[in-house]
Amino acid sequence: MRVGLVILPTDRWPEARRQWEWADGVGFHAAWTYDHVRWGGMPDGPWLAAVPVLAAASVVTTSIRLGTLVATPNFRHPVPLARDAIALDDLSSGRIDLGVGPGSEGPDATAVGGRPWSTSERIERFAEFLQILRAVLGGAPTDRTSLSLTHYACSDAPSTPGTVQSPLPLTVAAGGPRAMRLAAEFGQQWVTIGRPRVRETADSLLTSVRDQCELLDSTCGALGRAPSSLAKVLLWTPTEPAIDSADHFDELAAPYAALGFDQLVLHHPAQTGPYRGSVRAFETIAARYADPGPS
Repeated sequence: MRVGLVILPTDRWPEARRQWEWADGVGFHAAWTYDHVRWGGMPDGPWLAAVPVLAAASVVTTSIRLGTLVATPNFRHPVPLARDAIALDDLSSGRIDLGVGPGSEGPDATAVGGRPWSTSERIERFAEFLQILRAVLGGAPTDRTSLSLTHYACSDAPSTPGTVQSPLPLTVAAGGPRAMRLAAEFGQQWVTIGRPRVRETADSLLTSVRDQCELLDSTCGALGRAPSSLAKVLLWTPTEPAIDSADHFDELAAPYAALGFDQLVLHHPAQTGPYRGSVRAFETIAARYADPGPS
């Protein structure tokens, strides 16, 4: 199993640059950032936009994968998001993982002046969002995408100059049956936080995720897809207990490794916000779970 890290986009670039370079240097597999206008965990705190932060991170790192966790239709249209992802993929020399999800009724829901959507409408919109996103990202450099759907449309949306990665990986967030089907249909990776809008403990998270893994397996089977072909990513959301040693992390991670998870994503232990941990322990964790080099 690999270990990723969330770096919240809360800090001015001189400090943020050190965080991204540190994550790259100590051996984390991936560094993700949240894509919000306002984050519910720090609704009145400092917050910067995800895409330019990732653009800056892509040119000061060399090996770590970078991504959004997750971009949503709340304030994103799939065409400009696809264009941003193509540029980030180029800037990073093919190290972008685009995390996407249906969103929620959090602080982003009305940021651009609309009404909050129902859960059903969110999923309907997300399905169309993914359809356009995949078409633009997956197109040849000369391709143009034109689609007129119920909630989204595009006309001659370009794929030029094409992505460095083929395909550019989509990491799709899902918890319930309808979103899980979209993850199985469109994703290279599935990401979960356990039950949405529930403050999970370490124990309850494991129970929730076990149930979701069963749903994922049955959903993939119904679509004729091998469950093993969809990588599993867990975003660790409990704020307690703080992770203060690599051995402690091993204990927390072991049941998820047994469930077949490919990546467990922690939060940077020394940023402003609700998450805490030992920086030295995180360095040991990153080294212990680092990607093996060439044999």
